[in-house]
Amino acid sequence: MSSRDLLRNPCWQGEDLGHPLPDSTHAVSVALPRWRDVIAYEDNDPQCRSQLRALYPRFALHPLVAEVAQQALAMLPTGMNSPGSSAWPYPNGAAAQLAQQHCRRQTPSASTQIVDQLGLAVLIANAEASPHAKAFWQHAGLGASSRRAAISLNKEAAPAAGAAHRAKALVIERLAAIYGCDTQQFSLHPSGMAALHTALQWLTTMRQGRPTLQIGFPYVDVLKLPQVVFAGSELLLDSSSAAMEAALDRIDPAAVIVELPSNPLLQCVDLPTLARLAHARGIPVIADDTIGSCLNIDPLPYADLIFSSLTKSFGGRGDVLAGALVVSPHSRWEQTFQNQHSPAGFTGLDDGDAIALEQGSRDVQARVPQLNRHAQALAKKLSSHPAVARVYYPDQCPNFRSLMRPGAGHGCLLSFELKGGSDQARVVYDGLSVCKGPSLGTPFSLVCPYVLLAHYDELAWAQACGVPSHLLRVSVGLEQPEELWQRFERALSPSSP
Repeated sequence: MSSRDLLRNPCWQGEDLGHPLPDSTHAVSVALPRWRDVIAYEDNDPQCRSQLRALYPRFALHPLVAEVAQQALAMLPTGMNSPGSSAWPYPNGAAAQLAQQHCRRQTPSASTQIVDQLGLAVLIANAEASPHAKAFWQHAGLGASSRRAAISLNKEAAPAAGAAHRAKALVIERLAAIYGCDTQQFSLHPSGMAALHTALQWLTTMRQGRPTLQIGFPYVDVLKLPQVVFAGSELLLDSSSAAMEAALDRIDPAAVIVELPSNPLLQCVDLPTLARLAHARGIPVIADDTIGSCLNIDPLPYADLIFSSLTKSFGGRGDVLAGALVVSPHSRWEQTFQNQHSPAGFTGLDDGDAIALEQGSRDVQARVPQLNRHAQALAKKLSSHPAVARVYYPDQCPNFRSLMRPGAGHGCLLSFELKGGSDQARVVYDGLSVCKGPSLGTPFSLVCPYVLLAHYDELAWAQACGVPSHLLRVSVGLEQPEELWQRFERALSPSSP
């Protein structure tokens, strides 16, 4: 766990730029404490980037993974390491070959090769192929983890195989108890996006060459993965029954993808209606329940496949990348999916990450309800503050409420807009004495100008979709609600004593 107590001593000031969140070698978030730091990060400002001691592992190489990549490039024979070449370490040859195949599809004339470096399969891409190698790394989430790299570099000891196997079995048993279905319905993956990648691979064999249809404003990679790596995807923002029915008939997609709820507006589609419309046309439904949390909502009666980022509320520490894929026992395609399923359900998740995930998720049944209560309390306080124009939280969404389990809550995530727009958002963000960076579900609260981080190169498009760039997203943590509110109140009313 973190050596710096981020609940009481958050990373929120200029000197905290680049601090890992949590204070761990394997942190998946990083402190961007001021608005100008976010802009500098997005603009690839060298001074900003040089201070970052952590990065979200799909968006850039973790420092330990980067060390393996650099060694692989240095070991290439003279003349093979051309200017602009890049290296992308994968945990096994199969994952590296998927990345290589993507690069070859995008740029058939480009040069790629796979080399072994310290037991990892490293894709070497020349300058022409490098942008596509980077895109696959981000969207597919199959890359080598920081723990795997640390072991390869002899900086950490490899865990015993028996301990890792037990950890994976315990995680699946824990998930099965929450979802209320058999352990055979689950598989573990190196990220939530890797779980979606597997789902899309399965669908490719069923409905080859068909694009997917995504309904509701998307998390960037949930839309980009099928668009860039598979057969395409179309986005539908109008979730009315008539619009969904028309889109299903027009596109005849391989599957429909929905997020429960959407990020960052935290709204849900009418899942029972969508499932009825899609299933009547022989189209599977894929749902992402990461933000809603499997403890809060139950989409299994309607969604055929559910993928989830276990990095977030389930893992609960922000120091491991992992995902799960669930085959619904109610799906008409259950047997078809199970036939493509890894028999043990363990394929893909590294042993060290599985052990960390099992340890972090031991308290999930107690922790998530606490996060629910704290987020609801903050949403209520923000809604009544005179500086706040609008709060987005799933308690306002009847479609979310219809999926809730008995006694459940609405999740740890909320977003809000300020009446003063971007100018006031900068002031409030800079003044908030909570940790500031991407990701969610950590024990400490995390705030970020989400649209700037996720859609920096398409802000006009996001605005046209009703998602303004000055929106602030909050992952509410375990701080005492009154104490946390005092921090927000001070930032919202900087002139008050």
